[in-house]
Amino acid sequence: MPTAAMSRRRGAAVGEMPVRQRILRAAFSAFMEAGYAETSTLEIARRARVSKRELYALVGDKQEMLAACIRERATRLHAPADLPDPRDRDTLERALVVFGTQLLREITDSTVIAVFRLAIAEAVRAPEVARALHSLGRQTSRAALTAIMTQAQSRGLLSGRPPELAEQFSGLLWGDLMISLLLRITDTPAPREIARRARSAATAFMQLHPDTNQATAAGAPPARKT
Repeated sequence: MPTAAMSRRRGAAVGEMPVRQRILRAAFSAFMEAGYAETSTLEIARRARVSKRELYALVGDKQEMLAACIRERATRLHAPADLPDPRDRDTLERALVVFGTQLLREITDSTVIAVFRLAIAEAVRAPEVARALHSLGRQTSRAALTAIMTQAQSRGLLSGRPPELAEQFSGLLWGDLMISLLLRITDTPAPREIARRARSAATAFMQLHPDTNQATAAGAPPARKT
């Protein structure tokens, strides 16, 4: 049982946290425990130790709080700063490995999976949860991956429509992992497994899209004598 001194230290730590961050943490924890539809702004204000007036001034209504919670995580789904420039086939494969590793690491995080479960649970009563997750989360990562495919296509490394190429790589990367995580029939993958999965997906993708110039040169039939 916590002592009075421990309680005071915990309260001081909460008070030191920036108020907006405290509100968002309180909102997220309330959404996870009671569901989005059942959570009131009064309950969020109580948990954050702020007035409702302060809550609305710093963040907004409940839907804006939800969007802010998702947006904070979605910023990690952009292409990483150290992403290799896909100048050739080798650097393209490395770029896919780097991007795939980050994507798996961020989305398989237990907090993000909890948001997906929340969106599914609230699909009927509060469809705005799923809409926010789709527009701020899934579309962010898909746009970053499509940009990689567009750049590779412009340099003659790939052929096909970039959105479809992005969809294909995403399918190779995820397989049935997301469904398994949502159903709680598998654990969050360890860093080594995430890296292995990203490498396998990138290798399989490159094999599905061979270098057409090399393939033509290697497979060209010998010239017929006349």
